[in-house]
Amino acid sequence: MRNLDVTTLRSFVAIADSGGVTRAAGFLHLTQSAVSMQIKRLEELLGLELLDRSGRNISLTASGEQLLGYARRMVALNDEVMARLTDQAFEGEVTLGVPHDVVQPAIPRVLQRFHASFPRVRVQLISSYTRELKVLYSKGECDLIVTTETTIGDDGEQIQQVPLRWVGAPDGSMWRQRPLRIAFSRNCIFRPLATAALDKAGIAWDLVVDSESDRTIEATITADLAVGVLLDGTLPPQHEAIDHNGALPDLPVQNINLYGGHAPKSQLVGELADLLRQMFSSVLAPPLRVAGE
Repeated sequence: MRNLDVTTLRSFVAIADSGGVTRAAGFLHLTQSAVSMQIKRLEELLGLELLDRSGRNISLTASGEQLLGYARRMVALNDEVMARLTDQAFEGEVTLGVPHDVVQPAIPRVLQRFHASFPRVRVQLISSYTRELKVLYSKGECDLIVTTETTIGDDGEQIQQVPLRWVGAPDGSMWRQRPLRIAFSRNCIFRPLATAALDKAGIAWDLVVDSESDRTIEATITADLAVGVLLDGTLPPQHEAIDHNGALPDLPVQNINLYGGHAPKSQLVGELADLLRQMFSSVLAPPLRVAGE
């Protein structure tokens, strides 16, 4: 097994950039003989001539030109690893607020990737309702928040748009009954949207669960005792989107908004904001699960 030495590759890149061993040695704070010896060992390891020494100025051979691109990437990757893992600037805590219904599937992937890049930074995740998260953000208690809203606030940016879906139990029939039995959290921002759509369509409804517990609502819907509303792409395995063929009213599209990303408090907050933008644009929404498929 032959291994390339990053220090030697750094000297090789310095020679290519500066145009000579002497200038490269000065840049690296090494002696000229030390740099020359490193290049000699590199050439012996590869069995190739990397520098053309036939002229007055040193230039790269064809093999040297080919190596240069790889060498730059290896040196850059080495420096990135060292900076991320040892730089004291990348320590601390970032507070992120996310509504319950959009934690999956994007947020676990965001946290995993952020931790890989900044292992010494703690992300404090707060899961609550959009209204509560906006209050916390206004008080400065969250660095970033993700929200689900029909509109967007002055400090927000839309990072995705996702339709709302009527959801029920797999192969359930509750959605056919009238009055329609619905289950919502009393703080759910989708609740007034759903009831307004039912009223506009002239469909009688009965709020059978009015709870602060998402688990209670989830269990009621899973038991086919009521229907609910969720964002497309966030359905738990025990729920299905209802294929109602127009028997239920259409629901509006919701914005997934990000607050705190326009002018982040720190580089770390900015890095996390970028990951949130990337992940919500790529994973939400996955293909819709429809009852009967």
